Amino acid sequence: MLEMKPGCETCGAGLLPETSKAFICSYECTYCVDCTVHRHGGRCPNCGGELLRRPARQEKLEITRNT
Repeated sequence: MLEMKPGCETCGAGLLPETSKAFICSYECTYCVDCTVHRHGGRCPNCGGELLRRPARQEKLEITRNT
């Protein structure tokens, strides 16, 4: 399951799981829009990988199973 880190690793801005304004690399390093665009140019400063928009997660996960 994708780890939903609660804040930008550069500036510390809060990034709730339900926000669509978070970006991640393939290692799940997490950044806000401002840092992604203006500070890092769309590349992770840790691994150099592409930063893509993190999917938003609903507050409560409801799993239904067909039995």
